[in-house]
Amino acid sequence: MAPSATAEFDALKPTPHGADNTNNIEGLDPKFTANVINAIGPKASPRVRQVFSSMIQHIHDFARENQITVDEWMQGVQLMNWAGKMSDEKRNEGQLVCDVLGLESLVDAITFKLASQAGDTATASAILGPFFRHDAPLLENESSIVHGVDDGEVTYMHGRVIDMKTNKPIANAYIDVWQASTNGLYEQQDENQVEHNLRGKFKTDADGRYAYYCLRPTPYPVPNDGPAGKILELLDRHPMRPAHIHLIVVAEGYKPVTTQIFDRIDPHLTDDSVFAVKDSLIVDFVPIKNNPKATLELEYNIALVPN
Repeated sequence: MAPSATAEFDALKPTPHGADNTNNIEGLDPKFTANVINAIGPKASPRVRQVFSSMIQHIHDFARENQITVDEWMQGVQLMNWAGKMSDEKRNEGQLVCDVLGLESLVDAITFKLASQAGDTATASAILGPFFRHDAPLLENESSIVHGVDDGEVTYMHGRVIDMKTNKPIANAYIDVWQASTNGLYEQQDENQVEHNLRGKFKTDADGRYAYYCLRPTPYPVPNDGPAGKILELLDRHPMRPAHIHLIVVAEGYKPVTTQIFDRIDPHLTDDSVFAVKDSLIVDFVPIKNNPKATLELEYNIALVPN
């Protein structure tokens, strides 16, 4: 966002939550929203019709209830444009905006709840976050994703990927892992980190086992140089995320899981700035014996649901 646009965004003053009659501003066409919804054509799919009809109704009600002006609406448009301009294959600022508003975590919770109602109670999911990369290198089990980090606690993370219904091991499952460094930055944010630092992809063996060396994660603030940071500032909220490691686990014949695991000792478990913590994803890092490469160990098993 240009400096002038930022200044305008800073000047935004919230409209008090209005009286009951704010949805019926005198002089507005009472049929306007219905006309917009009814303009949806007959070839739209039932799901598209349902979702867009509801979205249009809610957005129009929001604008009327809060008496949104053209200047305020334009600031919202500028925010979306700003997020788009900042986003690329290494950072998704639009997704981060959704994160700090709790939308991605809510959608994740809805998705997981629907799966649970269908009997699919696998490892709990969590949000993808804005710093996933599709091109993480495939590494051998027992290798390390840590490069050039001297102030972290090296952790031996290992476990099994199993079938949720049979508890049998799943061979050839892929575990995509990524985490921030001890300075609070992912490698694509930090020119001093080597490319693909603290990220990699691993494949389970015939017994469903995986193993690699990573870091005990540390808490960090979400980036404040874009619209997500500006929103947090306007809402008088802190930007901190609790210490976590990202995982995506996929296997042929199974539903994939995107999740995060959180360190039990982190003080921000109860006030995560993106609302992603679930009790079942909190883990314990414990001292390891007879391993010169690491000081801590984390055993983490992952259950997948068959398609």
